[in-house]
Amino acid sequence: MQSISVGELKARFSEVLEQVRKGEEIIISYGKKRKRVAVLMPYDHYTPKQERKLGLLKDRGGCVIHKDFKLTDGEMLSS
Repeated sequence: MQSISVGELKARFSEVLEQVRKGEEIIISYGKKRKRVAVLMPYDHYTPKQERKLGLLKDRGGCVIHKDFKLTDGEMLSS
């Protein structure tokens, strides 16, 4: 995997995009310490975060509110 600085990316943007189109992944670094901040990769290599399944813990836990619990709606909203 090739690593280039932001300045180099600016200067060779079209060439870098062509490399990405061919399947190469490129690390973008920034600053004097060349801190790695991003990766350019072909879109077909990208996998978005999977959606969370709702109700995963259904019927596995509970909550009991005792009869002596006293809190008004206004107190609940203000806290």
